Order: sequence, then structure tokens, then C-alpha cells
Amino acid sequence: MKIKEKEFESLLMDLKSIAQEMGAKVRFERGDFKGGYCIVKESKIIVINKLSSLQRKVITLAAALKELGVDDVYLPPKLREFIEEMDETK
Repeated sequence: MKIKEKEFESLLMDLKSIAQEMGAKVRFERGDFKGGYCIVKESKIIVINKLSSLQRKVITLAAALKELGVDDVYLPPKLREFIEEMDETK
């Protein structure tokens, strides 16, 4: 799927919104890591490196959502296609 650079900001917001609907908290933190999905004390958390490029943030969030499981969640077709393409091709 080809995505224009200016579409990444709205894509990030849409993916973040879906994560929150699924009960996951999205956090943007500094550090020496790529980011991803984890569970801390039974809370679903997706951590994204705030120093990463916008494109990397979107890829990390999409991969985390795929790991979280979006099969039973309604997603607009474009978002579902993007998430399904994320098979750790970071």
C-alpha cells in the first residue's frame, strides 16, 4: 500500500483512536527502543518512541494493533489493509 507523506498524521490519529477503543493505552516515550505492545499489571499498553519519525510511529502502532488482534473490530478498509500488511516489516 502506497501512502503519501501527508497522510501519516491522520493515519497515526486513526490508529491511536482504534487502540483506545480496544482498551489499549498509547504512550509516546523517549528511550532507546522501537516500541510495541505489552501488558503491564493487566493493562494493555502500546509504547512508541517519541523520537521516531512519523512513518516509524505509524508502522509501530499498526504492528502493535495487529499483535493486539483486530479481527473482530470494525476498521475502515484502508486501515485494515495497512494493519494487515504489518508483519514485523519494520
